[in-house]
Amino acid sequence: MRIRIVDAFTDRPFGGNPAGVVLLDGDAFPEDRWLQRVAAEVNLSETAFAHRLPGGGPADWALRWLTPATEVAMCGHATLATAHVLHTAEGVRDTLRFRTRSGVLTATPEEDGAITLDFPTAPLTPARPPGWLAGALGAPVLSAHDTGPDVGDLLVEVADEATVRSLRPDLTALARLENRGVIVTAGAADPDCGYAFVSRFFGPAVGIDEDPVTGSAHTALAPFWAARLGRQELTGLQASARPGLVRTALHGGRTRLTGSAVTVIDGELLA
Repeated sequence: MRIRIVDAFTDRPFGGNPAGVVLLDGDAFPEDRWLQRVAAEVNLSETAFAHRLPGGGPADWALRWLTPATEVAMCGHATLATAHVLHTAEGVRDTLRFRTRSGVLTATPEEDGAITLDFPTAPLTPARPPGWLAGALGAPVLSAHDTGPDVGDLLVEVADEATVRSLRPDLTALARLENRGVIVTAGAADPDCGYAFVSRFFGPAVGIDEDPVTGSAHTALAPFWAARLGRQELTGLQASARPGLVRTALHGGRTRLTGSAVTVIDGELLA
């Protein structure tokens, strides 16, 4: 069985967010224990597993995402990575439809080689963060929002881009949150820099200390910053050690996420 490592939300190797991609031979998922063991062995933020579905239905492929510790309900970069593999290695040229825990998600190839994902927009609800959160992050919290059950994160606004970039959070403390993870964001310091906002994502509770570029988080970041900036189309920079750009566009209750991907490893899964 083939297994690939794909760097997502980047146009060059060793950037963006790496994801494992396993295209299964059969028409069903193996047992959950095997999926989790493979994801733990790959030891990336997420590994995607996909198998074909019968023709004539609302989706073409079934897709699941697992971190080294657990399964998640939504993952943008591993969906982008899976679509990239299907387009480049399997010769699929049309829009892909994935059946997932978050409903049917689509991935459409663009003329420039990028891929646009169509995801549900996260519902943002003002939240009162625990009093210890600012200390755990190492920065004052200006506002906080719950992102709903599909994304499952706490979106936290801090003062500025420099604060986001300099965070060295207490990951043990952050793991106490009931959320999947914490999205920390601020507006761009330079309005002419090519991106409108910056973010970082920490998810120690699900086995991800820091995720390099988190597509699903941008389904919350896009409406948050669209309301602040009055623009429906924005580009975000996730300012991790492996930074990546995510182009976002709001369309009704959906968020379109556009980015590139590069396959860096193509191997064989023997176990």
